[in-house]
Amino acid sequence: MTDRGESAAGGDADGSGTAVDSVTLEVIRNGCEAVAEEMNATLVRTGYSPNIKERRDCSTALFDAAGEMIAQAETMPVHLGAMPYSVAAAVEAFPAETLSPGDSVLLNDPFRGGAHLPDLTLVTPIHDAAGDEVIAFAANRAHHADIGGSTAGSVAADSTEIYQEGLRIPPVKFEEGTGEVADDGTPEGEVREDVLSMILANVRTPEERRGDLRAQVAANATGRRRFRELAAEHGADLEPALEEIKNYSERRMRAEIAAVPDGTYEFADALDDDGRGTEDLAIEVALTVDGDEVTVDFTGTAEQTEGPINAVLAVTASATYYAVRCVTDPDIPPNHGCYRPIEIVAPEGTIVNPRPPAAVVGGNLETSQRVTDAVLGALATAAPDAVAAAGQGTMNNVTLGGTDPREEEPTPYAFYETQGGGFGGRAGGDGMDGVHVHMSNTLNTPAEVLETAYPLRIERYELRPDSGGAGEHRGGLGLRRDVRVRDHTARLSLLAERHESRPYGLAGGGEGANGAAYLVDDAGDEIEKLPAKHTRDLPAGTVVSVRTPGGGGYGDPADRDAAAVERDLGLGKLTPDAARERYGYEVADDDTATDDD
Repeated sequence: MTDRGESAAGGDADGSGTAVDSVTLEVIRNGCEAVAEEMNATLVRTGYSPNIKERRDCSTALFDAAGEMIAQAETMPVHLGAMPYSVAAAVEAFPAETLSPGDSVLLNDPFRGGAHLPDLTLVTPIHDAAGDEVIAFAANRAHHADIGGSTAGSVAADSTEIYQEGLRIPPVKFEEGTGEVADDGTPEGEVREDVLSMILANVRTPEERRGDLRAQVAANATGRRRFRELAAEHGADLEPALEEIKNYSERRMRAEIAAVPDGTYEFADALDDDGRGTEDLAIEVALTVDGDEVTVDFTGTAEQTEGPINAVLAVTASATYYAVRCVTDPDIPPNHGCYRPIEIVAPEGTIVNPRPPAAVVGGNLETSQRVTDAVLGALATAAPDAVAAAGQGTMNNVTLGGTDPREEEPTPYAFYETQGGGFGGRAGGDGMDGVHVHMSNTLNTPAEVLETAYPLRIERYELRPDSGGAGEHRGGLGLRRDVRVRDHTARLSLLAERHESRPYGLAGGGEGANGAAYLVDDAGDEIEKLPAKHTRDLPAGTVVSVRTPGGGGYGDPADRDAAAVERDLGLGKLTPDAARERYGYEVADDDTATDDD
């Protein structure tokens, strides 16, 4: 197996060697990663909406002249594995030789390189100093809190075709080079006002969209500027170094796969429903390890369905790549080379590779999580110590929209948020509590920001005791978040999973708790249980309570250390009844936390 301390040097994948020395390779590799991270920092700092500035629902990456990823910021897994499809679609529509310095291409069409419509991807060519040749691409993807469609927030739980989900943008020229050069030597571009006007005319919150699009432009401008500096510094070494960096990641990935026993490992999981009456939608995986390659076959997975939980191939690939990377060395540089040893078989017309005009908004959000659960479940058989029990398995999407009563003029708003839950227990440690899991690597919107930006109030925000699966290492806890609608009628769209099925445990660990959603009264008591996929109007004063699933447990609960049980009791994460039932622990009077504690 490749030594984890090895530098990026060491020859091409075919062993022919490289003319670039190891020190230069490491400098260029880390330089590219630094460019991607600075792009992401620019996007977050200049973003206009809470979804970008606070939740950080965005990603950035660099691609070489061939459109292959060479570096990424460590942000959203569901974006990063899919973004190569967007760059390929942009280059197919606008070949590199037709792009001028200062140009950029925008798209969101899930059937032409996108994932779901709220995710807008901007692809910017990076030309050489003379402006004659494209030497790389900067790309970023940002989730816009509204892109039109039937409901505010553009995450409609009741959509049945993509036309209901918002404005669909094929690859289109968004910026055009002016021929002018900025003071720092980088080319300048101008946003096409006709394209921008078309977008803003189709969304509920045009100024917020304008601001987030400006942030995307600024992020790619940062990437273009910094990469050109890298190119100027390293000259002729740059191109062969970029190729070798990918080859190095490929060698490392192949070595990790080769360490897994050959064989076919199968696992099946299911989505609860599609929101349209179809239940138990199977996701079946047959994962075959053959030497230093792996094939992930989804044959047997449910046919595409009427509801909005169909995941386009780019999303399925993203989840698969992520799951395989989880069980290998996390220090392998994430780039195109990592993916070369991984083959994906996703039959067309299924919920993991639907045909248009399928509704797909929830495929990116929910089906991606179940694909991850299924692939990790298969890998758990092959490498049990490397795989955690199932996390919450859902993003718990909540959108609320209406007219803000705090404004003098009627002003639409659109609030979108995913909710954290429990991470699965793992060999050597408990799962984390109240975090975004796997495909979602965002943050929750802080209560203070939410209440300032929207006519909403957080009434309750806490961990759910006993929601983590029992085990030697328990699953992480889910959350409860109660939101009140203030002084207006709001349209709610809830799109969630694991309200029926439960996150699985591993190595004898117990399942995590289900998620749920309710309307509650002023005291927080339940009035009405809501379906996991649900759209309705909420009158002023209504409180909706979202409870997110816990993670599965890992290992036999009988092996849990008594001190860990006592700690959970003291912190209020475990109730005395659950301690007795799950772990056979008899609770003393002083084992639980008091109000003063």
